[in-house]
Amino acid sequence: QVQLVESGGGLVQPGDSLRLSCAASGRTSSSYAVGWFRQAPGKERGLVAAINWRGDSTYYADTVKGRFTISRDNAKNTVYLQMTSLKPEDMAVYYCAARESAALIIPLKAKYWGQGTQVTVSS
Repeated sequence: QVQLVESGGGLVQPGDSLRLSCAASGRTSSSYAVGWFRQAPGKERGLVAAINWRGDSTYYADTVKGRFTISRDNAKNTVYLQMTSLKPEDMAVYYCAARESAALIIPLKAKYWGQGTQVTVSS
């Protein structure tokens, strides 16, 4: 069992940057691929970015390519999502999710989910 806790959300203005963190605890000795999902009001939850266990394979949704960067520090059991040039359409609840897999397989069928962190982009 793995527990995931997101942090770093908040209120920012368009064009600002924000870094989300996903801290894992529990059975962290296994290899996990991790993804960041987001869900805006009235919309389905969708995968934004994902990363494999080693951190050398990543995936980005077209809507965030070139603006978001996913990375991980396995020594700290933490995955990050660096978001730049934020737009109002990026506003959503962001969820961290993981599946027990060393490889990155898209779609990411995650077994473990965090509680989410709100990102609000507004002037």
